[in-house]
Amino acid sequence: MGVKDREGWNAPVPWPSVPTASGEVVDLLQQLIRNACVNDGTASSGHEVRNVEVLRSLLDGPGLELETYEPLAGRASLVARIEGDDPAAPSLLLLGHTDVVPASPERWRRDPYGGDLVDGVVWGRGAVDMLNLTATMAMAVRDLARDGFRPRGTLIYAAVADEESGGGHGAGWLATHAADAVRADFVITESGGIPLPTPAGTRLPVMVAEKGIMWSRLTIRGTAGHGSRPLRTDNALVKAAEVVRRLAGYRGTAHIGEVWRRRVVAMGHSPELAAALLDPERVYDAAMSLPLGEGRYAHACTHTTIAPTTMRAGSKVNIIPDRVDLEVDIRLLPGQTPEQAREVLRDAIGDLGATVELTVLQEDTATESAIDTPLWASLQRVAERMHPGALLVPSLTVGGTDARYFRRAGAVAYGFGLFSDRMTFEEYTRMFHGDDERVDVDSLLLSTELWGELARDFLA
Repeated sequence: MGVKDREGWNAPVPWPSVPTASGEVVDLLQQLIRNACVNDGTASSGHEVRNVEVLRSLLDGPGLELETYEPLAGRASLVARIEGDDPAAPSLLLLGHTDVVPASPERWRRDPYGGDLVDGVVWGRGAVDMLNLTATMAMAVRDLARDGFRPRGTLIYAAVADEESGGGHGAGWLATHAADAVRADFVITESGGIPLPTPAGTRLPVMVAEKGIMWSRLTIRGTAGHGSRPLRTDNALVKAAEVVRRLAGYRGTAHIGEVWRRRVVAMGHSPELAAALLDPERVYDAAMSLPLGEGRYAHACTHTTIAPTTMRAGSKVNIIPDRVDLEVDIRLLPGQTPEQAREVLRDAIGDLGATVELTVLQEDTATESAIDTPLWASLQRVAERMHPGALLVPSLTVGGTDARYFRRAGAVAYGFGLFSDRMTFEEYTRMFHGDDERVDVDSLLLSTELWGELARDFLA
């Protein structure tokens, strides 16, 4: 019988201790969290070599070929391989990243870099994004090698740097400079596998596509003046505030893509809700009626989103600012071009567009993989053994992952993992880049088992 914790987890009765079988993976995840490989977007951050050293120590042994790549000092990635004996057989890459985003300790109930284990739950930055999967993948690959696993198709494990800042020193660098080391027919990375209870039974989302990005700077100009005489001034900050207000209130036009359509149909919603979620004219209001996490996801899956995220303005308290730099996170739907995203931005800003200068900081179109593949079938077989009766559901990643590098190289790439019933979709989405990030030990055990069983099912 479970109990509800104060944030609504379907929590089991607290465990007096960690079961022996789970001790290694828990210890590994704790080490990765405590190494605090924090990526703040600068080239000198990350220090992923610390986690690479831990993983290399774990994996070093018979049956695995290991190679470390370090394009910049400290920005290391590790690749491990179990070579297949049939060059014609499909190969599989298990892809994890070792960096994490910054955390604000004052907003956490526990030390974000402490890796605390409390009542069967590991706390810390990266516990769900994605050190949990990076650790469980490593444990499964280590165990396969120890067992003498000899697949037909090659199994590759990569623990890469810099995913949290675009992958330029990690997966992107490997795809360009060491492509042979990570080339695979099929790839699995974050995220997915949260059990979703529906009227039709449990559904497990598999991320088969992800939105593109157009990170941009909007420069709003005005005229400098003395702060003591604000009447009728051309204050760039005041104009920028209006730009932010318009962006925040913009609804835009919804687009119903095939991945979203298939997800809605598979989820077994009531006919009324399903119809609304598949209607471009009604999906926004339907998203507003859903629980917060589900509603945000529904909106992001059907709209080009524009989020104001940073603003820099002014030089002194008594000077009217003549320039504001506003950064916005724009996410593009599959099939949408950057020019179409610019049209959405112009529509949102309206008549203030003439005063706004757009600078694109980073641009990347959306990517998508086929659904009806041998890997999908294998994942369904294996996952159903661990969540009896569950069905996979194609889903869209509304953030960004390293999967895009491999899709563009011709691979089928999915986002997946497995979590226990203790992890809810609401909690999972809230903890991504959020506070009090944590994962239960049962979920770690499920994912570890998943990777081992999948390798045997798909590659043997």
